[in-house]
Amino acid sequence: MTRKIAIFDTTLRDGEQSPGASMNSEEKLVITRQLLRLNVDVIEAGFPVSSPGDFKSVQQIAAEVGDRAIVCALTRAVEKDIDSAAEALANCARPRIHTGIGVSHSHIYDKLRTTPEVILERAVHATKYAKKFVEDVEFYCEDAGRSDYEFLAKVVEAVIDAGATVVNIPDTTGYSLPEEYGRRIKFLMENVKNVDKASISVHCHNDLGMATALSLAGVENGATQIECTINGLGERAGNTAMEEVVMAIKMHGEELDAHTDINTREFIRASRLVSSITGFVVQPNKSIVGANAFAHSSGIHQDGVIKERTTYEIIDPEEVGAGQSSIVLSARSGRAALRHRLEALGYNIEGQAFEDLHTAFLDLADKKKEVYDEDLESLVGEQGRTQEESYTLKGVQISCGQPLTPTATVTLVDKNGNEFCACSIGTGPIDALYRAVNQIVDIENDLSEFSVQSVTRGIDALGEVTIRVTSADGSVYTGRGSDGDIIVSSAKAYVNALNRLIADKQ
Repeated sequence: MTRKIAIFDTTLRDGEQSPGASMNSEEKLVITRQLLRLNVDVIEAGFPVSSPGDFKSVQQIAAEVGDRAIVCALTRAVEKDIDSAAEALANCARPRIHTGIGVSHSHIYDKLRTTPEVILERAVHATKYAKKFVEDVEFYCEDAGRSDYEFLAKVVEAVIDAGATVVNIPDTTGYSLPEEYGRRIKFLMENVKNVDKASISVHCHNDLGMATALSLAGVENGATQIECTINGLGERAGNTAMEEVVMAIKMHGEELDAHTDINTREFIRASRLVSSITGFVVQPNKSIVGANAFAHSSGIHQDGVIKERTTYEIIDPEEVGAGQSSIVLSARSGRAALRHRLEALGYNIEGQAFEDLHTAFLDLADKKKEVYDEDLESLVGEQGRTQEESYTLKGVQISCGQPLTPTATVTLVDKNGNEFCACSIGTGPIDALYRAVNQIVDIENDLSEFSVQSVTRGIDALGEVTIRVTSADGSVYTGRGSDGDIIVSSAKAYVNALNRLIADKQ
C-alpha cells in the first residue's frame, strides 16, 4: 500500500492573497462546499486576526465543514494571532492552528531584525501556546527554501518537541530547484531525530514555474502533506496547483510510493467555480483544467486519438470531470439535447431556470453555427450572476461613430420590478454606457480593470467581459458578463460588479 499524501487546500487563504482575488464570506462558503466534494483533507480557511471578515469566514467555514475535513487558521508566532485563531475555531470539530516564523538569513536579519536564537525561542513558544487551545498544531518555517540546513533542522526538531503535529517547509519565494528542495526534505527526514512524530508538509510557490515539481520532489523524499490551491491561485506567480500535483501522483503513484483520496472528477467544476468567483481566467493551455487540455487540432493527433485515445492522452478526460460528447448543439437542437449536454457537464437545471437558459441558448444558437461546452458554461454562469441581484440589465442602446459623440441609453430593473432609464455621453461607447449606469446606481466606484475575451473560437464567438471596480474604501469587486454583443457583455459585467459592491455594503 502506498503512502497517503494529505491534500491541504489554501485557496481561501493564500489563494485569496492574489491581488484582485478577494472573496466575500458567501463566495468562500461556495468554494468550501466544492472542496468538500473534492474530499480535501485540510481547508485553510483564513487568517482570523487580519480582519473581522476573515475571522467570521473561519467561523462560518468551520460550521459548514463539520467533521468532514480539518479546518485550519493561520497565525504569526504572536500570542494575539493565536488567541484570535483559537476563538474563531472554538466550535470547530477538527481544528488546526497554523503558526510559524521566518527561518532564512533574509527573514531573520533583514525582515525580523533579530537572531537565530530568538527565532528558535519564539518558534517553541508559539507552538506551545497554540497547543493550549488545540491538539493539532502546524508550524511553518517561512522561507525554508533559502534557509541554512542545520538551523532549519534545529527549528523543526524543537517545534516537534514542543507539540507540533505537522511541520511545513515552504519554498516561500519559489527559488529552489526541485532536486535541491528534495535534498532539503531528505536531510530533515534523516537528521531530525523526532521527525517520525510529525508530518512534513510542502508549500511551494511558482515564481520559476516549478511549484508542482518542487512539491513532488518533497513527496519523493518523505513529505506526506502538500499545500496547494485550485488553479494554482496564490501570491505573485501562485502556489502549487492542486489539480496538477494530484494527477501527477495518480499517474506515478508507484514510483512516488504515494496516493491521495481526492475525488479528481470534481477538478473541472472546481476550476471553473474558482475562476468565476475570482475573475481569474484559466489559460486555455493550462494543464488538466485548461480548455485545450484535451483538445486535438493536428490531423495526425486526431487520427491517433480516434483509433486509440491513449496515443495522445495520458489522462482520461472523465477522470478530471472533462466529459466528452459527440452531440453538436445548434439552433436545431431541442430541449432534450440541451438537457443531456448540461447533465454531462455536471449541471442539473430544472423548471423556469431551465426555460430561461433554453431561451438564452436559442438566442445564441441563432447567431452561431455551433454552441460549444464553453458557451454553455458561460450561459450558466451568466444566469447565476443575475439571480438575487439588486439590479438587472433590461436594455442598452449605443450611438457612436465618426464624427458622432458616443451616447448610451441604459434601462435597469431593480429586484422589486421597478424600471430605471438613463442616458449619457462619454469619451467612447463603454465610457458612455458606464456613466449612464452610474446615474441609476449611485454608488461611488472607480473602474480599475477591463478585459475582453472570446469564450470559444470563431468570429461568432460569445464575448465575455471581466472588470474590476474599486469602492471608496479600497475594496475590489469583480464583475463578469457574457453575450454575443460585446457592448451588452460590458453592461452586464459592470452591473454585476456593482451588485457585488452593493451586497457587501448592506
